[in-house]
Amino acid sequence: MKTASPFLELESGPRVDVTWGGATLSLPDGANLAAALLAAGVDVFRHTPVSGAPRAPFCMMGACFDCLVEINGVTRQACMLEVIEGMVMTRPREMGAHADET
Repeated sequence: MKTASPFLELESGPRVDVTWGGATLSLPDGANLAAALLAAGVDVFRHTPVSGAPRAPFCMMGACFDCLVEINGVTRQACMLEVIEGMVMTRPREMGAHADET
């Protein structure tokens, strides 16, 4: 049984600054965006449009859409992207009442 964290490789290497919901995060340059956000403590990526239930990455392969984030004004799947310096990210604007949660 593997006991080491799958995010350990995200702790080394060059880091770049990105913005998540107005806060600056230092993430590993070129890392999978969804994995890097999870490792940085982001636990809610979006809320469902109907119930407002919180969602975070589930499949990590682009099939489920639970990792949707708004990046530079465009809604994208975080699991399908790499971290790039200067990204400006927020939760998609589906449920404005939940925009202030971390």
